[in-house]
Amino acid sequence: MVKIRLKRMGQKKSPFYRIVVADGRAPRDGRFIEEIGYYDPNQEPSVVKVNEEAAKKWLATGAQPTDVVAKLFKQAGI
Repeated sequence: MVKIRLKRMGQKKSPFYRIVVADGRAPRDGRFIEEIGYYDPNQEPSVVKVNEEAAKKWLATGAQPTDVVAKLFKQAGI
């Protein structure tokens, strides 16, 4: 099963995340298929940047977003 989820990056106590499309069996920060955006909760207000075309393409082919990614997509209007 293909999932759209967050990949944690950055230093200790100041993470930022990349939104990636990955196989559900792959580890959280492991191998992924495609990177479609990023999310930085450290800035005020938090920054969400998503490639809408790629996100819609993956959702149409059956990729399942995680709960957090679904909320971020809703904020971004996807």
